[in-house]
Amino acid sequence: MLQYKGYTGQVEFDDEAGLFHGEVVDLRDVVTFQGTSVEELEEAFRDSVDDYLEFCEERGEEPDRPFSGRLMLRVSPQLHRQAYTRARQEGKSLNQWISERLEQAG
Repeated sequence: MLQYKGYTGQVEFDDEAGLFHGEVVDLRDVVTFQGTSVEELEEAFRDSVDDYLEFCEERGEEPDRPFSGRLMLRVSPQLHRQAYTRARQEGKSLNQWISERLEQAG
């Protein structure tokens, strides 16, 4: 994973093409980059993020920003009660309990 200006790039290697390719993963927009070396890949990632931000500015649009960590979630009342009850049984807040479950799933 690459980091730049709060954005994250995920990279894969394409052995058939002999190059690295990646995508900025914390955007709704599609921003990609590629390179044949680590140095080239890192530069392409930074350039792609800068180009994306510049493009948004030119169009007068607000760019997508990395995730804030806040998540709105709708569940059934029964599931809400079950999760709340489990969190209380473990002496945790509902947010803490759900965060821990999501981390375990990741």
